Amino acid sequence: MRLDGMHHITMITGDAERNVEFYADVLGLRMVKKTVNFDAPEAYHLYFGDDQGSPGSILTWFEFAGARPGRPGAGMVHAIQLGVASEESLEFWAERLAGRGYRSERRERSLGFADYDGLGLELVVADDGNPPLRAEHPEVPAEHAILGVEGARAYMARDTDTDRNLLTGTLGFTELADGEYRLDGDTRHFRWGYDAATERGLQGAGTVHHIAWHSRDEDHASWQDRVAQAGMHVTPVIDRDYFFSIYFPQPQGILFEIATSSPGFAVDEDPEHLGEQLRLPKQHEHLRPLLERRLTPLVNPRAAARQEA
Repeated sequence: MRLDGMHHITMITGDAERNVEFYADVLGLRMVKKTVNFDAPEAYHLYFGDDQGSPGSILTWFEFAGARPGRPGAGMVHAIQLGVASEESLEFWAERLAGRGYRSERRERSLGFADYDGLGLELVVADDGNPPLRAEHPEVPAEHAILGVEGARAYMARDTDTDRNLLTGTLGFTELADGEYRLDGDTRHFRWGYDAATERGLQGAGTVHHIAWHSRDEDHASWQDRVAQAGMHVTPVIDRDYFFSIYFPQPQGILFEIATSSPGFAVDEDPEHLGEQLRLPKQHEHLRPLLERRLTPLVNPRAAARQEA
C-alpha cells in the first residue's frame, strides 16, 4: 500500500475573479472545475491543473469573498513548488510575471514569487523523474509550461520528532535529512519539508487550508484504518463528488487529507469542457437559483478563447 505523491493542495482566496485570472491566465493552468464548498455553498471551490485534471497537478481554492489577508506561521504550509522543465523556463517565467506586474526572485534552479493574495510559490527545475502534467495556454510555449506540483514547505509548530513516525512509519515518506522528506509513489514523487517559524500564523486569504495525498481507490479504506491505528483523529470516508476523502490533523497541526483517483473531474462534464459550467454537489443542487444570483460570474478563459476563435 503506497501513496502516489500529492493529490491536491487547497488554499483560501478573497477574490475568485483574480484567482481565475492569475492561475488560468498568468500561470497558464487549466480551470478544471467550478463548484462550491460542500460545507459553505455560498463560497466557490475552484480547481486548476493540467489538461486532464490529473492528481499531482491540482491546486484548489475556497473563495470567501473579501476575506482578510492571512499569513503563514507555525503549523502551516508556506510555499508550494511547481515544476518547470529547465533553467530557460525560469527566465521565461521571470519575464512573464514581470510583464503582468508580479515581482520574482531568482534562486539556484528556482524562481520565487507570490500571487495576488501573497501566497508563496516557487518554480523549480523538475528533472528528477516526475511525469509532466502540462496544461496548454496560447501564451505559454509547451517547453515552458508548468509540469505539476513538485513539493511544499511548512513552518514547524513543534520539533521534527513530532510527526516523524507518522510520515515515515504510517504514510511511507522517506526522511532525507532532519525535517526533509520525499514521498515516492508508483508514478509520482513529492518533496515535503519544514522550516523554523518566525511568527504565529493567521488563516485567511493567501494561506493553505490543507494538503491531500493521493491514494489508489482500492486502498482508501485501509488508509483510514492505518491512520486511525497511528493515533490520528481521522474522519469517515467522505464523498467529494470527484474523489473520496479522509481528513486528519497531523501532529504539527497541518490538516492532511487522503484522496482517491476516482471518479475524476470528467464525471459530470465532457473532458473537452471541464470547468465551464457551475457544478453543484447533489445536496446543494436545490440552491442553484440562489447561488447563481449570489456568486460572482466567472468566465473560464479556455471557453472564452474558444468563443473568440
